[in-house]
Amino acid sequence: MAEPLVLLPGMMCDARLFAPQINALSRERVVSVAPITQGERIEEIASGLLDALPRKFALAGLSMGGIVAMEILRRAPDRVTRIALMDTNPLAETPQSAAMYEPMLIKARAGRLDEALRDMMRPDYLAPGPGRAAVMSAFMGMAADLGDEVFTRQVRALQRRRDQQPTLRRCKAPALVLCGAHDGLTPPRRHSFMAELIPYAELAIIDGAGHLPTLEAPEAVTQALLSWMAQPFVLQ
Repeated sequence: MAEPLVLLPGMMCDARLFAPQINALSRERVVSVAPITQGERIEEIASGLLDALPRKFALAGLSMGGIVAMEILRRAPDRVTRIALMDTNPLAETPQSAAMYEPMLIKARAGRLDEALRDMMRPDYLAPGPGRAAVMSAFMGMAADLGDEVFTRQVRALQRRRDQQPTLRRCKAPALVLCGAHDGLTPPRRHSFMAELIPYAELAIIDGAGHLPTLEAPEAVTQALLSWMAQPFVLQ
């Protein structure tokens, strides 16, 4: 059987973010979704997951899930057989960008999580069109179920995250860097930069999608993941 695939969802998302991909990819391999809800540092989240994950696994993360995936790769490169980084960011927060989260935290603590979430995930981060409202609704549903305590922990972890450019430069596993063409939060040009850092990366820009392409253009994302999973383990 092919190596297991571990999916890491984005901030305030759960397994529903990957529902179309789980349905397609689990026909031929073990597919699991690991939560990134525990811990106030990316390092703490990654360490906790490594204790529970298989000895070797393929790893795919979206947005904050991609940030955790990079930390897992940094800590345990021998356990990650291949990596897919989707709509994410390898850079650390600057003091200025970290401070931009504080008003969201204040709203969440005051019982206004919906407002904080709408500040965090603006509609223009997604592709325009009739499907945008449904994707936003799906995101808000996942986020509401996770709640304000998870929101606070995840914000703190993002604020303190490290620069992962050195990790990407050292990556020797087959890598996919994927981004929605309309992603207004982590735009395609950042993913082109990421792909250039990784020695064996394939870059996929998904038309008709923004920051949540797994829901916006599920078939295209699934095909990109299938191609990535079919790449040979060892690249020279």
